[in-house]
Amino acid sequence: MNGAIIELIAANAAFVGTHFLMSHPLRASMVKAMGNAGFQIAYSVVSLATLAWVYFAFTDAPPADLPGTGQIGWAIATLITLPVMVLYAGSMMGNPALPTPKAEEQARAEPKGVLKVTRHPMMWGFALWALSHMILFWSVRTMITAFAIAVLALIGAKFQDRKKQVLMGEAWAEWESKTSFWPRWGALPSAGALPWALGLIFFVFFSWLHLPIAGIPAGIWRWF
Repeated sequence: MNGAIIELIAANAAFVGTHFLMSHPLRASMVKAMGNAGFQIAYSVVSLATLAWVYFAFTDAPPADLPGTGQIGWAIATLITLPVMVLYAGSMMGNPALPTPKAEEQARAEPKGVLKVTRHPMMWGFALWALSHMILFWSVRTMITAFAIAVLALIGAKFQDRKKQVLMGEAWAEWESKTSFWPRWGALPSAGALPWALGLIFFVFFSWLHLPIAGIPAGIWRWF
């Protein structure tokens, strides 16, 4: 196996593994030892360091060593990216999973917007973003990194449920009873005008940004 690929696997494992360790089994002891502010600083430093390792290992790995899925793959990936952006846009609206003083109040309210689709819209957005890249079958480096992001998002969402059950008790139990971990895609069309408007803007802008950043035209810009 190519040495750059081995390093990329190690970098992604470090990025995902440290996130899980610091967010769950090590969190309490780290907060006790460093205080909440110190923990946040340490968490940010480790996350940025391992993410930088992923970036540099990714750029060192072969860029396009798989056959790809052609125009059909690009069309499927583009279609997947639109709901990703709608989920991202709506995930910041009335979401009790976010660190906000209104979290308990939001958990006891009726789910609105993309929260009617899933209680983890941001996590599912990341997972679907990863899937859109894996469908392209473009390179081994992309498959490895996208898989790591999907694992981090979906297992992280499950861990988040457990953490919120402890922190919020009945309020989170009530929220879980009204929402779904798995997306209910039938609710996406009625997610609301604002998530859809912002999602469309994000979809157009970030797919355009793919060319100057990655050197590959993506989304609607692949055909226009």
